[in-house]
Formats: sequence, structure tokens, C-alpha cells
Amino acid sequence: MFGEFLSIIFKSIKLDKTLYSDNNHFGEASIYFAGLIMILDGIAGAVAANTIIKTGIAMSGLTAMFTWVVWAIFIYVIGVKLFPDKQTKVPFKKVLTAVGYAHAPGLIRFFAVTPELMIPIIFLTQFWIFAGLIISTKQILNLKSNLKSFGVVFLSFLIIAFLSISFVMSRMNALPVNNI
Repeated sequence: MFGEFLSIIFKSIKLDKTLYSDNNHFGEASIYFAGLIMILDGIAGAVAANTIIKTGIAMSGLTAMFTWVVWAIFIYVIGVKLFPDKQTKVPFKKVLTAVGYAHAPGLIRFFAVTPELMIPIIFLTQFWIFAGLIISTKQILNLKSNLKSFGVVFLSFLIIAFLSISFVMSRMNALPVNNI
């Protein structure tokens, strides 16, 4: 069981598309493996951020779980419901699992132990995760085009970014600020 989990992590880090086309990686334990990857990704992000600012590890794990579900929902809706290819028939659980697997490169953030390493490692792992999401989306949704896969992931990212910025801005307006 642990060997299978490590295999999934290493295949994801290597951006191996066979990870997403092999149904053996989407069995009963797959959703738990994907969830564990997301929790560890959140913790790794907190460890990296703690080199500069203090971040709650538990909150980072919960945020990663929330982000996982949001990414999967948007990729599913955009790729399966709005812009599917003819052979795109996939259950949400498989998309959710694939999104979790694609976040395995985020575990490299555990190595960002100094402030000098934090920004390059976070920057590198974000692009790595994005590449993993593009590969997983293409494989899981049976898309013919890399460009379409990129479009589904990028559109999902833009929506998430817009919603995140809107949320932060609304919280800023809620803060008591002295208007002079």
C-alpha cells in the first residue's frame, strides 16, 4: 500500500502521463492517496512559508483540501460539462483524484528551509503542479489537444484567482479603516 502511494508520488513528480491512464491508480484507495497528497502539499507550503512568516500548519492542510475540491469542480465543469470532447465521459471522483495526484510536486516545498530557497522552490513547484494539472486533465478527460487541456486548466485558474482576489478585497473592505 505504501509502495503504491510512493509510486503515485514519483510518477506525478516525473509528469508521467501513464499515471492517469492506468486504472490501477484509481482504485478504492485512490481518493485517500490524493487527499493525503493534498494535505502534505498544504503542510509543505506552510513549512516553506514559515521561513518568512508564521503560517498555521493545520490551516494550511485544510486550505489545501478546500483548494483541491475547488480545482476539481472547475476542471470537471469546464472540461466535462461545458467543453467536452466526444469521448469525454468521466466521473467527478476520477477528476478529483487526478487533481490530487497532480499536486505531488508541491511536496518538494518541504526543502524550502531557508528564506533564500522559499521563493524559487514555491515558484518552481507552482509551475510544476500546473504542468501536472494539464497532463492529468488531458489524460483523464481524453482530450485530443494539449492546448485544450491547457485552456481548461488555465480557465479554472483564472476563475479561482478572480474569486480569491474578490474574497480578499471584500475582507479588506470589512476592516475598520480610518478615512482621513
